[in-house]
Amino acid sequence: MAMPNAYAQYNNSKVLTASPAELTLMLYEGAIKFCNIAVVAIEHKDVEKSHVNIVKAQKIIDYFRQTLDMKYEVAQDFDRVYTYLARRLVEANMKKDAEIVEEVLTHLRSMRDTWKEVMRLNREKGTA
Repeated sequence: MAMPNAYAQYNNSKVLTASPAELTLMLYEGAIKFCNIAVVAIEHKDVEKSHVNIVKAQKIIDYFRQTLDMKYEVAQDFDRVYTYLARRLVEANMKKDAEIVEEVLTHLRSMRDTWKEVMRLNREKGTA
C-alpha cells in the first residue's frame, strides 16, 4: 500500500510545485489521456468508461475557457476553438463516436505541442 501512496504524494508535489505554464501543459496532457481512454472504451463498447473520460476532457476544456483573459484578442480565438472542441466532445459522447474523439485529439495534440514550443522558447530567452 505504500507504493500507491508514494506515487500520489509525488504527483501532488509535482502539481503543487509546477509553474502556471507547466500546469497548463499538464492539463493538455490530461485531456489527451482522457480522450485516449475514451477512444479505447468506445471501441470496447464500454459506455460508462467512455462517458466518464469524455466528461473529464470536457471539464479541462471548460477550465481553459473559464481562465481565458478576454482583454487579449487571441483569447477570443482560443475561446472559439475550445467551444468547438467542447461541442464535438458532447457529440462524440452522445453518439459514442471514436472518430470525433480522434479529431478532438488531433487538435489537443497540436495545441499541446505548440504550448511546449512556447515554453521552450521562453526558457531559451530566460523568461520562464
